[in-house]
Amino acid sequence: MIEQDDLKAAVSAGIVSEQQAASLMTLSHSRRGARENLAAGDEPFELFKGFNEIFIVIGLCILTVGWTSISAVAYADSINNPQQAAIPFGLVGTVILWLLSEYFIRRRRMVAPAIALSILFALNAAFSLTAYFAQPFMVAQEDFSSLPLPFALGTFALFIYWFRFRVPFAMAMIAVGLFIVAMLVAASQSGTPSSFEEMFLLSAGGPFAWITLALGIGVFVVAMIFDMSDPHRVTRRSANAFWLHVVAAPALVNTIALSLLASESTSTNLALALVLFVFALIAIIIDRRSFLIAAIGYVVALAATVFGGEGAATTILILGIALLLLGAFWERIRARLLKVLPSFVPVHRLPPSV
Repeated sequence: MIEQDDLKAAVSAGIVSEQQAASLMTLSHSRRGARENLAAGDEPFELFKGFNEIFIVIGLCILTVGWTSISAVAYADSINNPQQAAIPFGLVGTVILWLLSEYFIRRRRMVAPAIALSILFALNAAFSLTAYFAQPFMVAQEDFSSLPLPFALGTFALFIYWFRFRVPFAMAMIAVGLFIVAMLVAASQSGTPSSFEEMFLLSAGGPFAWITLALGIGVFVVAMIFDMSDPHRVTRRSANAFWLHVVAAPALVNTIALSLLASESTSTNLALALVLFVFALIAIIIDRRSFLIAAIGYVVALAATVFGGEGAATTILILGIALLLLGAFWERIRARLLKVLPSFVPVHRLPPSV
């Protein structure tokens, strides 16, 4: 490991410049800080590094509102067809957001502005491309055949943005974008579902629930690829996996839980508890609290809306107790669980237990 004295010696020998040495030290502290500032076995998570980042995010939001208002006023009097303004408006917004990203993400390496800029970039792509390609009269008649193309192009543009700036949060939006595109394609071919629940019921006639389940599994697999390439979680690959797990868990639980509840069987609660137990085991093995909390958070919302009265209260109480116990004894449970895993499980590519 290169220490600070080594870098000073390299500067004195003319091998690297002072600016390069300072950049290397900053990068080293950032990579180590993801783990060294955490308790043993904790999961790295960072939304912002300081209040200055929140200050910049507020500025970005105000700038967005101002830019949108000025553009709307400028185009309202001169252009009757919004499609004529969609591409120029989107291109100008893309250039502005790209330049801001070059400064705040690549140069300043800020976390909260990176999340805000990636969201603004996705919204800019979605609105401008949808305004240009979508046919409002077709959408009004529940014909969504004009929508998959703009959302697919927007998702691809977001992937290019991620490839350039490597914002982990953008990975979650890419996954959501793929989900929207798949749903729109299914809706244009199979017709719109009769209810919101039908989109997540495996017993329903349409392909929507199977699409949700397949995308949830696919996103989870990609998240594990990122996770297993960085078991010590010191790079942005781990952060990419974090946000993908946040998307994968609700997609999987949503489909499985609603499908179980639709069966109206007396063993529904027991089956749902078993599913959550399996999710908890997976989360402990891969050491991802985010995967479990996203799943349980959805079940709490589901319990509050589907179960009634005492059933909802009891379910939420049990989940709260279970989370507290897991939070208190997570590492002990995980250490014992890893010891009994079969040999084909690549434990060496998972985060080490304490």
